[in-house]
Amino acid sequence: MAVTDRGRSRPPVMTDVAQLAGVSHQTVSRVLNDHPNVRPQTRQLVLAAISELGYRPNAAARTLVTRRTHTLGVISFDTTLYGPASMLYGIERAAQDTYFVSIASTPTLDRRSVLDSVERFAGQGVEGIIVITAQVSAVDALTDCPTDIPLVAVGCRATPPVHSVAVDNAEGAALATRYLLGLGHRTVHHLSGPPSWLDAEARVEGWREALSGAGAAEPDLVSGDWSAASGYEMGQQLARDGSVTAVLCANDHMALGLVRALSEQGRRVPEDVSVVGFDDIPEAAYFLPPLTTVRQDFGELGRRALDALVGLIFDRDAAAPADPVVPQFVVRSSAAPPAT
Repeated sequence: MAVTDRGRSRPPVMTDVAQLAGVSHQTVSRVLNDHPNVRPQTRQLVLAAISELGYRPNAAARTLVTRRTHTLGVISFDTTLYGPASMLYGIERAAQDTYFVSIASTPTLDRRSVLDSVERFAGQGVEGIIVITAQVSAVDALTDCPTDIPLVAVGCRATPPVHSVAVDNAEGAALATRYLLGLGHRTVHHLSGPPSWLDAEARVEGWREALSGAGAAEPDLVSGDWSAASGYEMGQQLARDGSVTAVLCANDHMALGLVRALSEQGRRVPEDVSVVGFDDIPEAAYFLPPLTTVRQDFGELGRRALDALVGLIFDRDAAAPADPVVPQFVVRSSAAPPAT
């Protein structure tokens, strides 16, 4: 609420908070800057006064005093694809209570774009940078980034000294492949994403390992570009092959295109061909039939990325994150045992 001063309304300042809480303005400053030497009861009084008055600290003044901007940079690229967009959302949600997030969105994630974004963030005084590394070119650029700013890669398993967090895409694809083989299919075809994408590469790896582990034949790989249109186009090729009884799609959108292509060829899902996707987009449960798929926990991915970056901000020798985020297999109605 506004504070009245000589008949005029003005925004509350730190001394107003101190007066309402019954403490000194130095104590209010300590609470705002997370100083450890403040009693819990006093901290609660100050926070209650801040809430009641609607006080907003002056970020510029706090930066001058603490040498901290409480701002993180996130480098992404211009895309509406579900995976990268969800990664960005997960990072923003994880940081919302503790850091401001500044986003640099580039047309591509090549070496020049990544380095330019890092340099721009360095000029803004960010405390750390998260790079959404969906493509191989972005990982290659990380090795040339300056080492004076803490940096974490999301979406890949980068090699030291770069810290990274990722979903275990290989295990997700292996889970789906083993599930289809367990239903009785002799093999599983794979409609993969573009080979320049790390997610696509890892899912191919998991698919191959599961087939090899089961002694199943490995069919020729078919690739799309993540879109439903490419799933439909490649799906027409798969639909004409009568030996195809099970297909793992590298994302749910391509699975949607495949289901349409199969339907147009008179092949039913799942009676004639089982289809499994990857991502569990919000629409997956409303496909016809509802899509069996692999769910990624982007909220957990964002939390781990933030934890890793904050660890580096306060300790440049902090240990790298250990295990990747394990995906969840979601069983619906688009997969079934093969027709006899």
